[in-house]
Amino acid sequence: MKTEGQIRIPSGCAIAAVISKEGNRMSGESITQAMKPMHDRSNGLGGGFAGYGIYPEYKDFYALHMFFDERAVRKNCEVFLKERFEIVKSEIIPTRQIPEITDAPIIWRYFVSPLKSVLSAMQLSEKEFVARTVMKINAEMPGAYVFSSGKNMGAFKAVGFPEDVGVFYKLETYEGYSWTAHGRYPTNTPGWWGGAHPFTLLDYSIVHNGEISSYDANRRYIEMFGYQCTLQTDTEVITYIMDYLLRVQGLTVKEAANVIAAPFWSTIAGKPDVEREKLTYLRTVFSNLLITGPFSIVFGFNGGLMALNDRLKLRSMVVGEKDDKVLIASEEAAIRVMEPEAENIYAPSGGEPVIVKVKEGAY
Repeated sequence: MKTEGQIRIPSGCAIAAVISKEGNRMSGESITQAMKPMHDRSNGLGGGFAGYGIYPEYKDFYALHMFFDERAVRKNCEVFLKERFEIVKSEIIPTRQIPEITDAPIIWRYFVSPLKSVLSAMQLSEKEFVARTVMKINAEMPGAYVFSSGKNMGAFKAVGFPEDVGVFYKLETYEGYSWTAHGRYPTNTPGWWGGAHPFTLLDYSIVHNGEISSYDANRRYIEMFGYQCTLQTDTEVITYIMDYLLRVQGLTVKEAANVIAAPFWSTIAGKPDVEREKLTYLRTVFSNLLITGPFSIVFGFNGGLMALNDRLKLRSMVVGEKDDKVLIASEEAAIRVMEPEAENIYAPSGGEPVIVKVKEGAY
């Protein structure tokens, strides 16, 4: 029997990301290759990617990426979708057969636009309507799972090592201005296709290395607002927290970071008056959304991304730059694969958000 110290879990999980501040589109091959030096951070039970700017020809439509257990489920789900959306394109997501990826479900995508008559009848905004539809399918339609639902972006994930998942999905055929990636080492939740990262809702996506010790408190609070955590992993709740803070409450990305990785009260007390009042407000009003436990995350959204550690920096994360690119990863080795001449390599402080946005109008 192996004891602690004989089993290598090198801080569990791998994350990586790259973004072009000029909005230049990059092939998904580079981010796939970047996961190779971090192979031992995963155990083959989950890998995935999110690409932004990958569907310019359908940028005005929501891209629903879906897993189906069988054809009959897909047919039933399509009937449901047609009651709510105009479907402008429906197709299988291209994959290549490789021995490393097995037991694949039916993987489909729909480019859709909510029916105005339905929006009017339900008196909902487009985004709220799409979010509710995603929740309804994932919670109430066995054998169907929406794993991506944003505009001009998409997630690609599977059970496998991330470098194999990238090959499986032919990511070299996609181009985006921003990519995030994840290699999973699940410790207390199952490895299954829907449980691989990224977790997404609308154009928001999360890749996460760590564990959320506050998960039950976070989940109970966020489910009061209509979110449903059905995917058997703690990371899912981070996506819904960010959607709630940004889309529903109207916070900025930095303000949201100051909620989920709120500064210690002793730190807040030493801030100038205006900043102290704002941080006190955020920490008090959204106290149930403070995420505790070791984590490093990359949060993707249309036009940017944010990298963030927990306040104690219990998970590794480094940042580098090259020309208009910002690169983020669990290890510098992954950054060097994407950009061998990367500069200004540094490790952000705990709780210090690194927020990068594409210049206005470039994506």
